[in-house]
Amino acid sequence: MHPWTIRTGKTGWLSGVGYARLRNRLRLAGAGALLLIVVSPAVVFAGAFRIFDQSASATGQSGAFTAQADDPSAVYFNPAGMTQLRGIQSSAGTLLIGGGTDYTSPSGATARGDFGGVVAYPPPSNFYLTANLKQTGVAALENVSVGIGLVSPFGVLYGYPNNSPFATAVTYQALPLIDIKPTLAYKLNDQLSVGLGADIYTFASFLGEGQLVTRFNSSGGPGLPPPGTPVEINGSDTAAGFNVSALYTPLRNGAGRPLINVGLVYRSQATLHLDGQFLANGVRVSDASTTLVLPQIFTGGIAVWPIRDAAREWKLELDVDYTGWRSVRNLDVHLSTGATISNPQNWRSTYTIMIGTEYKWLQPTVLPDWEVAVRGGYWHSQTPIPDRSFSPTVPDSDMQAISGGLGLLCKGNGRFLGLFPCSMEQGPAFWPSAIGVDLAYQVNLYEPRNVSGNANPVAIPGVVNGRYQTTYHVGSINLRVNF
Repeated sequence: MHPWTIRTGKTGWLSGVGYARLRNRLRLAGAGALLLIVVSPAVVFAGAFRIFDQSASATGQSGAFTAQADDPSAVYFNPAGMTQLRGIQSSAGTLLIGGGTDYTSPSGATARGDFGGVVAYPPPSNFYLTANLKQTGVAALENVSVGIGLVSPFGVLYGYPNNSPFATAVTYQALPLIDIKPTLAYKLNDQLSVGLGADIYTFASFLGEGQLVTRFNSSGGPGLPPPGTPVEINGSDTAAGFNVSALYTPLRNGAGRPLINVGLVYRSQATLHLDGQFLANGVRVSDASTTLVLPQIFTGGIAVWPIRDAAREWKLELDVDYTGWRSVRNLDVHLSTGATISNPQNWRSTYTIMIGTEYKWLQPTVLPDWEVAVRGGYWHSQTPIPDRSFSPTVPDSDMQAISGGLGLLCKGNGRFLGLFPCSMEQGPAFWPSAIGVDLAYQVNLYEPRNVSGNANPVAIPGVVNGRYQTTYHVGSINLRVNF
């Protein structure tokens, strides 16, 4: 079947003359545009459009944090790890993402894709709040910890110039999806803790455009509006999933601190029924809908502390992540007129391997009231996307990442930024017990990818084919406050 061809459920091949023909063409373009959204919903980080970087402490270790999980970002990386945290703790952070993609067509034409500027805006961000209920005085709750998280798990935005060689396929896409994570954990004994949480995926008006958005220029092919017509499609939905986790500690030191941790996390699938509008020249033409199944994810990690005493800690961790991208098998798009476009995707499930380390000074001579940590890491991930369903706004290929980071936690008699005390024994009840900042930098190096045989549903045939070379730079910062 020609990639521009669509079958209707009632009347056979789309046809007509005059205004009716143009209207049908616009409706077809709407279907193709919505398909493009879900095939390629924005920037890739580690396998398709999933963002691994959900805290600076983990980013500094290339995401190898599932078994450590000892700060508020445990809400994301391993909720069972919340039982390691004392009192009330919070963390808020953001990612500053730069870099881009250099494209070269088989004929030598070039284009440059990026985040719409030097860095992505609005930036993917995260917020976590945890509480250990041991201080409540209720015996049944003394081993319970609760938490809430807000993260950007599946993409931001990406764009190319309107005159790029593949402008008839895509010029801009954004996926400002957020995940709200109410979570709890229970400490069964000194060796085993378990966690359970919900994942509520939705869109919010305060984040970017508040919905899925894709734009391209019509090629003028059969069933499409006149060449160069600006086309936009948008859509949104809310879906729910869940996560379960465990943290096993078979060995501790004399002070009760873990020397070996094993972490396991399962994140379920979630189904988004995306309903949107198709616009041509800014005018609504038709409603359109499709279904995207977010993948299930299995993550396991083991952390070992060769050194862990009152002065220093040194951790090594290996994590393996399996993302079930086979959930993206086909993306049938339905118009309000009854027309349907069927498009197989056949994505593959993939593995990501993460290795990280952290060396921490608990009482450094030069900063006696601070904890200082240095971090480093490496990961390798596979791409799940075949050439046939490749999109320039998800310029994915097998990828390697290298990262480094720094953590500073002020407590006792220390003064944060030299301005105010980090802890006050006789201070107000709401005054923090510690204040910290985590910083990280990561470079994502994608292997060059030569795409051939692409079957974009709305573009001039073959225009997406070519060579893609992508490099991203990720800066991460989190502010921590413990009470």
